[in-house]
Amino acid sequence: MSHIHSYGFGLATENSAGEIIEVFYAQFGLGDDTQFSATALAACGLEAGQSGYVKLDDAARAQFAAQIGNLAASEKPLILCVLGSDSAPSSVAEAFLKLHLLSARLVRPHEVNLNGMFGVLHNLAWTSEGPIDLNELPERQLAARLQGKQLSVFSVDKFPKMTDYVVPRGVRIADTSRVRLGAYLGEGTTVMHEGFINFNAGTEGPAMIEGRISAGVMVGANSDLGGGCSTMGTLSGGGKQVIAVGENCLIGANAGIGIPLANGCVVEAGLYVTAGTKVNLLDAKGAPRTSCKAMDLIGQEGLLFRRNSLSGSVECLPLQSEVELNDELHAHN
Repeated sequence: MSHIHSYGFGLATENSAGEIIEVFYAQFGLGDDTQFSATALAACGLEAGQSGYVKLDDAARAQFAAQIGNLAASEKPLILCVLGSDSAPSSVAEAFLKLHLLSARLVRPHEVNLNGMFGVLHNLAWTSEGPIDLNELPERQLAARLQGKQLSVFSVDKFPKMTDYVVPRGVRIADTSRVRLGAYLGEGTTVMHEGFINFNAGTEGPAMIEGRISAGVMVGANSDLGGGCSTMGTLSGGGKQVIAVGENCLIGANAGIGIPLANGCVVEAGLYVTAGTKVNLLDAKGAPRTSCKAMDLIGQEGLLFRRNSLSGSVECLPLQSEVELNDELHAHN
């Protein structure tokens, strides 16, 4: 069998030691062509199921001329990366390919193995001259000044902004620096200036995002994350619970969740609901019923979480209406 998981033809950036520190994939996709898969595996010197990459020499560029087009004339290192299976990324080339696949909506969050990716990626300066190894940054800054130029450093991070690599169809992003490569934005998503979307996370679309979507979190269609709100991810603190927001949900301004929300739920502005939050349950008329931890309500739809303005206790009661997005805001993405 010569089927592969995915492939990419990309322009690689190397540091002075000859290490690949970043890859821009101009052509990439999932492996659905058996003949191409066999050719790609052979070019990389791989067996079926293995992953790796190769720098394409003149002969290889001619062999893949139909796939790479004008990339063949590039003076930068041109690579072919092949993922024979969905194994954990073991190189920068493999990690960047998986991040491209996510942002291009070819795979969804949690559908690809990203284990160990932080140890693979380099912490880089993302600058007006592209990604630069941090050890080489002072020399590059000085060289620019000596030429009467200024090298601007936009961020120091392991992840670049998504839009320098992939711009998915039908989205609006007010501040592109706040969406990392590897984010998944469904069509009809609007990300306002204070919105943030991490890698391996995102939206089904349409959605209004004015808060933070942490790594691993997926937001359902027609949901609204209010200004300054947050969703708890699993990267910090050792948490294993995957947080998700269902369809037709609203998380109010400066609110937050540490539990998954089912469809049609609302969290009042300013209220942070974690798994251990004590919640007083009310019936549809507001009469007290019982109390429980918020984690006991996971999976229940149509709930309103609010704080009692007199007692300060957290309450939960069934909603009588659905959240609706402003269609006009999303009609022309």
